[in-house]
Amino acid sequence: MLARAHAAGLVGIEARLVEVQVDLGLGVPQISVVGLPETAVRESKERVRAAVRNSGYEYPLRRITVNLAPAEMKKEGCAYDLPIAVSILAANGVVDPARLSTFLLAGELALDGRLAPIRGALPLAAAARRAGIPDLILPTGNANEAALVDGVSVFGAATLTDAVAHLTGMRPLSPSVVDRAALLEAAVAYDVDFADIRGQEMARRALEIAAAGGHNLLLIGPPGTGKTMLARRLPTVLPSLALSQALETTAIHSVTGLLNHGPLIAVPPFRSPHHTTSYAGLVGGGINPRPGEVALAHNGVLFLDELPEFSRESLEALREPLEAASITIARTGGTVTFPTDLMLVAAMNPWRSVALLPYLRWREDSRGLCVPRLCQR
Repeated sequence: MLARAHAAGLVGIEARLVEVQVDLGLGVPQISVVGLPETAVRESKERVRAAVRNSGYEYPLRRITVNLAPAEMKKEGCAYDLPIAVSILAANGVVDPARLSTFLLAGELALDGRLAPIRGALPLAAAARRAGIPDLILPTGNANEAALVDGVSVFGAATLTDAVAHLTGMRPLSPSVVDRAALLEAAVAYDVDFADIRGQEMARRALEIAAAGGHNLLLIGPPGTGKTMLARRLPTVLPSLALSQALETTAIHSVTGLLNHGPLIAVPPFRSPHHTTSYAGLVGGGINPRPGEVALAHNGVLFLDELPEFSRESLEALREPLEAASITIARTGGTVTFPTDLMLVAAMNPWRSVALLPYLRWREDSRGLCVPRLCQR
């Protein structure tokens, strides 16, 4: 018997639909997963088998073939566990296969059937809306995040049993509903405050001007003069994020698994990578490209402390994201574009500034202030 379910895979900061096809055939009992699955997806067959049995359902002793279409798209992550398990149960007669056509499923299964949160719930919900899929079943921990997308009914399930009970109509789940405006207002909170700064009148004035105009900034001073302290408080005087900016920033952090403090990021992010960060870690990369620090600082501040210690390759790579407010990365796994509309703040010691002179160009701006800019070679 054949069953199909809708799933989605992450490509950059977007999600693309994947159809999970399960066939129960004759032969030696085993399960095969095809369709360019990476290691975590291939291992899902063991998690699914244990979760189905420990949830009280019969696992079919048949030759099970799981196809993830389209086959040319590489599948990675654990979000395919739930759609694979539900498709097997549908092919075995537990769930009506026709019922699955209106749902997009995603979730990582524990061996006892619990559903663990996944990365990229917000892009998954957006993909369901674009495809016209009205309902979405996710782990409970991702429900509020996915509910930020209008036009999709989001159901949070704690276990595989909850998801199956909803699909069969035995115990329907309640849809998750969030007030986006109230959530945006409630999420505005900072760990530090610009008002904490005492003295430093010239430095504070420079930060205020930079924040008002969205200018990049270079802080030069001896150790202990407060360069890092000033930079960390700069986001607190930046304008609050609009809802569209907050959703875009949240999506970037969601696909990288950094959304730990709530379903929505409402304040400008602050990223401060160490100077030993690799080129790929700074601008993004990998076989299947993922966001780097410049994308994670989108709509916020990227702080580079000890600027001369960064490699020349990394500094040269900052040119495109600073000029175009986006960066395009081409790898064997595909080509993706990440938004990088950010403020660059760098700090360095005065005796190291000579090493950076070839990279800097001083010019006078409209206010008569001399500001450094990266050279355009």
